[in-house]
Amino acid sequence: MNNHFPKFNTATKILAASIAFALGTFVSAETINIETATIADLNKAFAGGKLTSEQVVEAYLKRIEAYDSKGPSIHSVITLNPEAIALAKTMDAERKSGKLRGPLHGIPVVLKDNYDTFDMPTTGGSQLMEGSLPPDDAFVVKKLRAAGAIILAKVNLSEWAGGGGSVSGATDPAVLTAGAVPNGSSTAGGQTLNPHDLTRGPAGSSGGTGASISAAFAQFGMGTDTGGSVRGPSSVNGIVGLKPTHGLLSRDGIIPLALSFDTGGPMARSVYDIAVALNVMTGIDPADAATKKSSGKTIPDYTTVLKTGSLKGARIGVARDFTGKNPEVDRIFDESVATLTKLGATVVDVKFPTYMLEGRMDIYNVIMAAEFKSQITDYLKTTGPKYPKTFDDLVRLSNDPKTKYRSPEKAYALKYTASIALDMTDPIYLAARNEGLTLLTKAVTGVMTNNKLDAIVYPTNTVPASPIKPTTPAKPRTPTDSPSNVANVTGFPDLIIPAGITKEGLPVTLSFFGPAFSEAKLLAYGYDFEQSTKLLKLPKNTPALPSDVITF
Repeated sequence: MNNHFPKFNTATKILAASIAFALGTFVSAETINIETATIADLNKAFAGGKLTSEQVVEAYLKRIEAYDSKGPSIHSVITLNPEAIALAKTMDAERKSGKLRGPLHGIPVVLKDNYDTFDMPTTGGSQLMEGSLPPDDAFVVKKLRAAGAIILAKVNLSEWAGGGGSVSGATDPAVLTAGAVPNGSSTAGGQTLNPHDLTRGPAGSSGGTGASISAAFAQFGMGTDTGGSVRGPSSVNGIVGLKPTHGLLSRDGIIPLALSFDTGGPMARSVYDIAVALNVMTGIDPADAATKKSSGKTIPDYTTVLKTGSLKGARIGVARDFTGKNPEVDRIFDESVATLTKLGATVVDVKFPTYMLEGRMDIYNVIMAAEFKSQITDYLKTTGPKYPKTFDDLVRLSNDPKTKYRSPEKAYALKYTASIALDMTDPIYLAARNEGLTLLTKAVTGVMTNNKLDAIVYPTNTVPASPIKPTTPAKPRTPTDSPSNVANVTGFPDLIIPAGITKEGLPVTLSFFGPAFSEAKLLAYGYDFEQSTKLLKLPKNTPALPSDVITF
């Protein structure tokens, strides 16, 4: 029998074997992309012993190095944690030894710089608080650390969460102009840019969190929301965000703006990551009486509701009160509503009562100004001796030339708040808080009940990201300029999902708004919408780096 196959010498055989081995290695190699990976993806790789937290942290730090102070200079980070790599190594060692804390073990997170951290300063965005080390962590920060999360950085915010010293509610154009703080800036953190368009701001007040998560500087981040401060930045930066029900998350250790409205909230690039983060942070906190409302209202694992098909049979209200401000936002909103129908939801146009839309603005502003004046004083008393101790100190020092305060607009706004803020014993404040909020909540609940709704959708922001430097004169806001504080005056949850990109390349998002403690239902709806559309778009100004893809 003739053998027609060529004979190979030893060198050729070795070369062939090497090529086969190399090809086999290439074919079997696995990768993970930190820009698009969910926490579930990371955990799968961790569990296989192929990926380390140290690698993930290093990849995120390389993005921060390339894009935050260099390159486009997004400028979202106020304080980078110098111990991040060491903490990652500790988490890796624990995992290797068999100690696993849960899904957040070794996951990098950023915090808005109004969350107390015992090991990093907490400034609230104010230069007057630079270097202030709190005595301990905020309640939810303790929970995140206990779960193995790694605090990568503290990030910028609108100073004192924006509304803390603002001209909100003013009608005089001169006052509005004098107190117009640039979009996304603080005296401690400077100006944060929107990674989708560097001439536009990241919105407030959790702008640093929104920009940093959009630019993939961490796996997820924490913001706070008093009148839209998680949702605005989530929207204009094109990410997922959750403003939870008032009382679902403790506010202990978060610099207050107005505790009648304040809540923390997670921000991420996927609904899954929001759900995982929520699992860790809920719970009754004796230091925050509002959390008692959540007793018996949570579920053990919010990821269990994340199923495609969840919108089928749902009855969704469509609030068009907040359309007509921008044709591109309206186009994307209409397309989103059509998607809901395609996914099996019944959509019903609804309108909020005029008295609710108009009345909420004054009620909100009266409560916010009064509570900030009092509650920021309570917080400042916990700080070191060299820091301001009262609201009046903030007003005085920000307007004192000796301090070289970096924002004349914020200094003016603090003085304006001092001129209009009521005491918390004032009968007008008490009427707004005790009767006004009840009235607004019942009006919104009435819309949901009358229409038998599971949730209401609306465009999160009525316009895309705004220029850092306004191109039009300041003017009073109208009741339909923004839907955001409806969720705050009622205390209800609001979930934000990417819905599309305008012709100018700016993100637009869809809000899923529901009754108190309906987070599980909203997450299910948001996940179904997210998975069917996959409209998350990474910013053009912070493109992929080779180090984003980890091969193992």
